[in-house]
Amino acid sequence: RRILECCTDQDFCNRDLHPTLPPLKRPGETQQYNRQVTRARYSMGLEQDESFIPAGESLKDLIEQSQSSGSGSGLPLLVQRTIAKQIQMVKQIGKGRYGEVWMGRWRGERVAVKVFFTTEEASWFRETEIYQTVLMRHENILGFIAADIKGTGSWTQLYLITDYHENGSLYDYLKSTTLDSKALLRLAYSAVSGLCHLHTEIFGTQGKPAIAHRDLKSKNILVKKNGTCCIADLGLAVKFISDTNEVDIPPNTRVGTKRYMPPEVLDESLNRCHFQSYIMADMYSFGLILWEMARRCVSGGIVEEYQLPYHELVPTDPSYEDMREVVCIKRQRPSFANRWSSDECLRLMGKLMTECWAHNPASRLTALRVKKTLAKMSESQDIKL
Repeated sequence: RRILECCTDQDFCNRDLHPTLPPLKRPGETQQYNRQVTRARYSMGLEQDESFIPAGESLKDLIEQSQSSGSGSGLPLLVQRTIAKQIQMVKQIGKGRYGEVWMGRWRGERVAVKVFFTTEEASWFRETEIYQTVLMRHENILGFIAADIKGTGSWTQLYLITDYHENGSLYDYLKSTTLDSKALLRLAYSAVSGLCHLHTEIFGTQGKPAIAHRDLKSKNILVKKNGTCCIADLGLAVKFISDTNEVDIPPNTRVGTKRYMPPEVLDESLNRCHFQSYIMADMYSFGLILWEMARRCVSGGIVEEYQLPYHELVPTDPSYEDMREVVCIKRQRPSFANRWSSDECLRLMGKLMTECWAHNPASRLTALRVKKTLAKMSESQDIKL
């Protein structure tokens, strides 16, 4: 539980703020949301000052300035709120269990706006917090621009504003596009580079904690114009606080996607106190994503149609029981087409994914090992990544 209170009327005004949480509701009472009461004071007078961000500044300029001069954890709050206020929503481009995604414009530049349902506040808060982690910015992680809460007393909208990628998700892209080995390696290498950055702890005064995604799937990876990937949807991520050896788990009730869950999540044997468990769970899911990519790579004039992992083994919307039966009890994994064995790139890809989705988490490859292997494969085929 948390409460937010803001003031703008004088210097050091927060000295006199004494936020108190409303009493917890008693059984039978309806939930009251009192947060909006203070919301009017949160607007910081932006209505009068639309020109707070100088004309001619692009989002790229603003972000680069904040990277070089700021804390390395994103744009200042006031800049974020100004951008959010000035966005024009153009069209809805997606819908998920957390809310909707819109394409919007800020001063002519296209941006993606994720609008969360009010019930998904924990996901919005978590994703915003993860994106604003110091040193989080990376070319293979979706570029965060701003987050804001808009609303009146009766309704609230939780916005998350990010870079816009017209190719959409890897899932959409693979359905409509076939790959050659260069395109396949480019997609795979960039995706694992983003994952590697997420998983890696960076030490120092401006350090970055290790982060595990916990909901990796082709729908949560976006494809950029240049054919590389970036990882998105960090609402379920967990952080590792190495100073205290604690795993910081988000307080939301959402769990990952059943189809991509590793055996230790399906049979509930995952050790929740051990951060490495979450890292290796991500690697299992990543193995399935490599399989989705490899099927769409043409060799000898042949290519498989796009399918989700385990498409032939479980129903369209599988239950835990369906997945547990296939993954834990029968220990089945997605199958490879015969043609893979006669194509060097696909053969090595098959080996790589098999080592990512091993039943025993300790046997799985790390993101860094996958990244190095893919770099070596590209080198041997004389492909520049």
